[in-house]
This record gives sequence, C-alpha cells and structure tokens, in this order.
Amino acid sequence: MDWVLAGIAVLAGLGAIRTALIWFRYRGERVVTCPETKTPTSVSLAALNAALTAPGATPVLRLSACSRWPERAGCGQECLSQVAASPDGCLVHSILAQWYVGKVCASCEAPFGDIEWSVRKPALLVGQVTLDWSQVRAESLHQVLDTALPVCFACHMARTLLREHPELAVERPQSWQPGSGHFKS
Repeated sequence: MDWVLAGIAVLAGLGAIRTALIWFRYRGERVVTCPETKTPTSVSLAALNAALTAPGATPVLRLSACSRWPERAGCGQECLSQVAASPDGCLVHSILAQWYVGKVCASCEAPFGDIEWSVRKPALLVGQVTLDWSQVRAESLHQVLDTALPVCFACHMARTLLREHPELAVERPQSWQPGSGHFKS
C-alpha cells in the first residue's frame, strides 16, 4: 500500500513539474508577423491552457491577447504556427537578450555580460532619451531596435534622474554625445 501511495505521489510530482515547465515556456509577450497584415503584432498565449494539455500530447496553443484585438478577435490565429516553430525566438525577452549580446553601453562603454533582468535591466537610447524596454510596444520592438543604442542600467538611472528630477541632481558642464561612449568637455 505504501508503494502505491509513493507511486501516486511521484506521478503527481512529475505532472506538476511538467505543467510548470510548459507554463513557463509559453508565458510572456511575443512578437509575430500577422499572417493577415504581414506586420509585427504583439501576442500572449494562454499558457495555463497549454500547460494543462494531456501528458504526452503536444501543448495546445491559443492566444489570450493580441495587439489587433478586439477588432480582429475572431481571426483564425494562424500566427500560432510561428510560436510553435520557435517558442523562444519570438519571445520579447529573448529578442532583447539577443540584441544586447556583444554590445557596450552607449554612455559608459561598459560591456553587457549576463543581464540581471529582474534587478538591473538595461535600457534603450532612443534619440536623446533613455527608455526602459517595457516602455516600447512589442509590435514596434524590431523597428525601435534598428535605431536604438544600448544603455546600461546605471546610465539609464542617472539620465532618468536628470530628466525627471533635475532639482535633485547636478549636471556637470559637459555634453554627452550619443554613441560616442563618453562625455565631451
């Protein structure tokens, strides 16, 4: 009897681990090309639905959100084939992580190594303003990344402080040149 209970507990544990792994894999915002408009579109999946697919079966993918909804909510969700083909490749987080590889901060020239996404997220320099990447709409992410420069967390925080609370900071009489990696006197 103890072996039966132990077996059931092991199977339940394995099922819970499988469910969690699938949920983690399919959660998060993604960028796909809408088959109808041929433009980048932001989508999110019903990750829990995928995670609860029967063991041994391919996870059933469904959209839970799309930047084209509610106007086009009745679409056939053909974009899901892009997610199925590359679940991580279209994930916003993965696109950004790949973009920062091999780059240095446009302000201080510090190289980007392993990024601590939950603590010290790097930012983007767009024009003369640094933006947290969450301020960029996912459907315009590729377009923004084509022209933006990478900025480390420390430089982003310093520039944000100067921009939003100039009364709390002293800016030295030097001019910063985007892309030069340093201040000019």
